Amino acid sequence: MNTLVNATPTVDVAAIRWNIGLLLPHHQALPLTDGELVSLTDFLRTQTRLLITQVEQAAALRPAEDVPRYIALACTRQARDRLQAEPGPDRHGLLVHARRLARALAALCDHHDALAGVAMCLACDQPLHHGEEAIPYDHVSPSGGAARAGHIHTRCANTVRRQH
Repeated sequence: MNTLVNATPTVDVAAIRWNIGLLLPHHQALPLTDGELVSLTDFLRTQTRLLITQVEQAAALRPAEDVPRYIALACTRQARDRLQAEPGPDRHGLLVHARRLARALAALCDHHDALAGVAMCLACDQPLHHGEEAIPYDHVSPSGGAARAGHIHTRCANTVRRQH
């Protein structure tokens, strides 16, 4: 029996998001040693390369005029630029570089999930699983329109999320 093997390794988006949280938390990042920062940056680079490939493959399945496809491909180009950038010569330069990679990777995770049809909770940034209780959510912008419409877990309904 012949079986097809996916040549592109799958990514664990939840693990990627957790690692991104070490650099881009809602409040303040935990202090990282120089070695931890280097290791985390290497992880971000590896995952960015993998996710670029997966987002491009998912986008290729969409029609050329599809807006989510177009935006996802623009995101992959920006992520490639972040990968090619060199960090500054000191710890601060590496930290700035790592945070830029983390933001690009977070955007890739969002596009990966959107192209795969994964709905995310707008309060906690975790997936909404099938059968899980969720409620509609609209964050109203100052101009009066909904800035972010979607769903949140029922358990997240009373949590406060600060906008940065």
